[in-house]
Amino acid sequence: MAELQAESEPLLGRARGGSGRDCPPPGLLACSSVHVGPGAMARQDLCIDQAVVFIEDAVQYRSIYHRMDARSMWLYRWYYSNLCQRTLSFTIFLILFLAFIETPSSLTVTADVRYRSLPWEPPCGLTEAVELLCLLVFAADVSVKGYLVGWSQFQKNLWLLAYLTVLAVSLVDWAVSLSLLCQEPLRMRRLLRPFFLLQNSSMMKKTLKCIRWSLPDMASVGLLLAIHLCLFTMLGMLLFTIGEKDAEPNRERLAYFRSLPEALTSLLVLLTTANNPDVMIPAYSKNRAYAIFFIVFTLIGSLFLMNLLTAIIYNQFRGYLMKSLQTSLFRRRLGTRAAYEVLSSMPGQAGATPEAVGVKPQNFLQVLQKVEMSSSHKQAIMEKVRSYNDVLLSADEFQELFCELDKSVIKEHPPRPQYQSPFLQTAQFLFSHHYFDYLGNIVALSNLVSICVFLVLDADVPPGNRDDFVLGILDCIFILYYALELLLKVFALGLWGYLSYLSNVCDGLLTSILLVLEISTLAVYGFPHPCWKPETLGLLSLWDMTRLVNMLIVFRFLRIIPNMKSMAMVVSTVLGLIQNLRAFGGILVVVYYVFAIVGISLFRGTIVAPFGNSSLAPGNVSASCGSFEQLEYWANNFDDFAAALVTLWNVMVVNNWQVILDAYERYVGPWSKIYFVLWWLVSSVIWVNLFLALLLENFLHRWDPQNHEQPPAGTREATYQMSEELMFRDILEEPGDEELTEKLRRHPHLWLCR
Repeated sequence: MAELQAESEPLLGRARGGSGRDCPPPGLLACSSVHVGPGAMARQDLCIDQAVVFIEDAVQYRSIYHRMDARSMWLYRWYYSNLCQRTLSFTIFLILFLAFIETPSSLTVTADVRYRSLPWEPPCGLTEAVELLCLLVFAADVSVKGYLVGWSQFQKNLWLLAYLTVLAVSLVDWAVSLSLLCQEPLRMRRLLRPFFLLQNSSMMKKTLKCIRWSLPDMASVGLLLAIHLCLFTMLGMLLFTIGEKDAEPNRERLAYFRSLPEALTSLLVLLTTANNPDVMIPAYSKNRAYAIFFIVFTLIGSLFLMNLLTAIIYNQFRGYLMKSLQTSLFRRRLGTRAAYEVLSSMPGQAGATPEAVGVKPQNFLQVLQKVEMSSSHKQAIMEKVRSYNDVLLSADEFQELFCELDKSVIKEHPPRPQYQSPFLQTAQFLFSHHYFDYLGNIVALSNLVSICVFLVLDADVPPGNRDDFVLGILDCIFILYYALELLLKVFALGLWGYLSYLSNVCDGLLTSILLVLEISTLAVYGFPHPCWKPETLGLLSLWDMTRLVNMLIVFRFLRIIPNMKSMAMVVSTVLGLIQNLRAFGGILVVVYYVFAIVGISLFRGTIVAPFGNSSLAPGNVSASCGSFEQLEYWANNFDDFAAALVTLWNVMVVNNWQVILDAYERYVGPWSKIYFVLWWLVSSVIWVNLFLALLLENFLHRWDPQNHEQPPAGTREATYQMSEELMFRDILEEPGDEELTEKLRRHPHLWLCR
């Protein structure tokens, strides 16, 4: 009972110079309430464990507002263990992946309705059993989260309440599905599955919040676009009308402005330039002045309003990265400050009086031994702590120690082998020099050029008439050089020194595969000779083996990237952006998933295989040029989940998307345009512009010359590379002592005396 009461009290009874109750109510135990006896040891262990949890929260940027009793902390650390979190991530992946297997199954070679075979459909209960296991894992997940944050916090957390609601609806829908023997027309729980991905990512939640903030400004530009479309639609209907004196039909009106909805659709597609200049040609062929109408429409809509939308989204998201980093910094500082407050109020803590408050280095070292964090960071912090000897750590000194977390340790390469012979030393110097890498790049470029030459020469030659003698000889020579280069680098750098470079690992792996393939080719087909065209032996023909070798050689040419500074900087920046843009990738996965499921429910079975060689459209003897049938877009359908994803991708790219709009309008109805236009707005307009805004901001910050200043060689700082928090330290604002103290006062699950 005392434990439950303790969890309802604030973290700080009275901060230094602050107000509040000095001690817990009678009967409550706090970290400093017992000073002798077995109880003191128990309380000391509790304080150590609390500090461990707070520091781990700081390392991982987690919230500290959770239960802090011994059992809850054990459950909390187990929940955030690698095993538990990977199990949860795999469960989310598994339940999302079920859409590829369950009815309608995507387990066919092709999505083309003309050639697609009947897919394997899982029996009723198979995928449902897997889904039930996933839902039970989610039920355990929400139960643990609810217990750890407490019922009062659970009621205030909208995401946890929504999590519980979605889980309940999914379980009910699952039961209904089994009761109907999996024959129900609509499964609501499929639409809800992406929520499990959303709620498990704090970055995706922040992204959704930023999108919500941007919606009013985006809506204003969207309204301008709608007015622009409607105005030019009415002008087009009036401009391309059929007059009384017209001797021949108006081709522009018949093709693109036959009715108001078709005119609106034609201009909407022109906004994406997908049907330009097709939509203009009939009128322009009649009178060159008509081109002014389409040029003005494109200038205002595509080049001004659409780019204005990008600018508005960029302006809204310009501070997105900084806000995210600021929040992360505050969580880290709050977690470390909470650990300091716990350790400084431990039983028997020397100096735990208002005149001298601090943390014993010995106690802090004991905490660090238990903390799960990077070994390099832990070692750096422990070295600094030992330098204090027995001097108590103040709050500022304690906080300063964790600045090591903002640094990423640069990997040090193993020392090179030491050779006694002057000849070997000279050879080691030559083969470890960067000029040797340049020579390897020149040889790789020569190999790539030779492949291109033979591709051009053999473009129109059937495989049976090709002479692979010269290309086979060249492949042997180049692969032997690559193997020799690998051995010489291992000689110069040592095995572990060679493997310490990622570029060498990739290069060595590809070289080993090439060597194995070349030896296999020579063993099966013999050494190359004129008119070398042996019969196919084994799984692959000689031509297939040669193609595979040449493809790997092309990939190997990417080794030049680390040797070109500007290209290496671009690649490293792109790779660094992946972590920041994962949330946006997750949002895109959610949107794709939802629209694909809705598309399957609306359009499944509408695209059917044509009878014989006839068109899809009834009564059409031959398909018109540029139509769905003439372009053979049969694979763009919603008959299964994988096909739906590809169809949505093709619409998002907006190249020839008017063909898909026209086909589904003819075979489903005009209302189908609403679905595709909504998808275009969400994916191509909002998400792509969102992606560009984030990409611009990240590149501007990462390519700022001030952010690439390196410390002098030989200093301790030279062994570190800047993390994002350290890179933007001049921009980020350090939280104040009063702000941290005020937040700690509100902790609902811990009491500390002063």
